[in-house]
Amino acid sequence: MYIAKSLQNQKIAKIIFIVLLGSIFLTISAKVKIPFYPVPMTMQTFMVLLLGMSFGYRIGVAIVILYLFEGIFGLPVFSNSPEKGVGLAYFTGPTMGYLIGFIFAAFLAGYFNFKTNIISIFIKLIMSVSVIYIFGLLWLGNLIGWDKPIFELGAKPFLLAELFKIMILTLLAKKLVNLKNFI
Repeated sequence: MYIAKSLQNQKIAKIIFIVLLGSIFLTISAKVKIPFYPVPMTMQTFMVLLLGMSFGYRIGVAIVILYLFEGIFGLPVFSNSPEKGVGLAYFTGPTMGYLIGFIFAAFLAGYFNFKTNIISIFIKLIMSVSVIYIFGLLWLGNLIGWDKPIFELGAKPFLLAELFKIMILTLLAKKLVNLKNFI
């Protein structure tokens, strides 16, 4: 009984450590800006998918939710914070839909089976990242008005970078899913 409880406590401690470390990596990925065409690329969506794929949907979603709460409570974890604000005011701005989409993308990336062929992996990753843009564009349209070119403003400039990140994740997928065994 004592050994089982000790093992369970160790597992819980590992999960807490992974969630905390994951939120740190997600913050770092938001701050790194890589020159790319037509706009600089952050690695946030890459990290959201990577964390979901690596640790499963429960832990992936927990990491993203912790990250979002850190930002809502004023920590400068988001991509353009503190330069463009912090806390709830920043969160409810133009990027809120994308940030909420991170939760669903982490869920899908953690839920899908990536021990399949490379085409199937690529399609699953496209589906996972697409929910970020669906939520993002829906929020952006409601915020700035549907009479504006929502797709051109909120998705088109980022598609080439997303394709690049998804191609990398597709190649790494079978290795990443083995991290689930760490827990």
